Amino acid sequence: MVLLTVATTQFACTWDLPANADRAEALVRRAAGQGAQVVLIQELFATPYFCVTERAEYLAFAQPLQDHPLLARFAALARELAVVLPVSFFERAGQAHFNSVAMIDADGRILGIYRKTHIPQGPGYQEKYYFSPGDTGFRVWDTTVGRIGVGICWDQWFPEAARAMALKGAELLLYPTAIGSEPLAPDYDSQPHWQMVMRGHAAANILPVVAANRIGTEVAPEGTAVTFYGSSFIADHTGQLLAQASRDREELLTA
Repeated sequence: MVLLTVATTQFACTWDLPANADRAEALVRRAAGQGAQVVLIQELFATPYFCVTERAEYLAFAQPLQDHPLLARFAALARELAVVLPVSFFERAGQAHFNSVAMIDADGRILGIYRKTHIPQGPGYQEKYYFSPGDTGFRVWDTTVGRIGVGICWDQWFPEAARAMALKGAELLLYPTAIGSEPLAPDYDSQPHWQMVMRGHAAANILPVVAANRIGTEVAPEGTAVTFYGSSFIADHTGQLLAQASRDREELLTA
């Protein structure tokens, strides 16, 4: 991989769904204007983190890969700006549902998808209600700027995932994320541990790591709330931080 500039983002998502996509696009455009060649957007950015609760109507957010409007929009954006864009989306494939990322190259081609392997289940993070465990295996793509691997949120806690992508030839690891407070343990702060684990992946595998998390408090209809702690970051191949965002402000980082 040649020297390149990467960007990561963080912002709050609302039930104004068009506004979420607009916000993401605006940040991608800003990143490209600052010279970024790869731009990472947070996990499931098109909607609030609906997994805070279990509601059957939220399954309607899932759409198939083919002709997916969000992917079509961001593929066109990637082509216009000549940036690599991994895009997180809620995928429907037949009767199955997956938490997926489409890797979009700088020419707008979708190189393929990765489906999240590790699916959490607990208060505030009810993902097994919505998502099947991924069946793609860990993937690495040859993009115009190098070989990139992507894990999704809870995948980031497992060293085996990072190692698998490193052994497949990854030169950069990306982790779109939605993580924050624990509803049953409001005084527990996982942020330092969360970041340390991924910086360890960078150091152990001699690979830069980039994470994008959301911000803001999201409240389910029955009252369950999660406050997402942002802290998106870019670490170099030794695990040293090159850039880190705040816990609670919309930000764009480049390095």
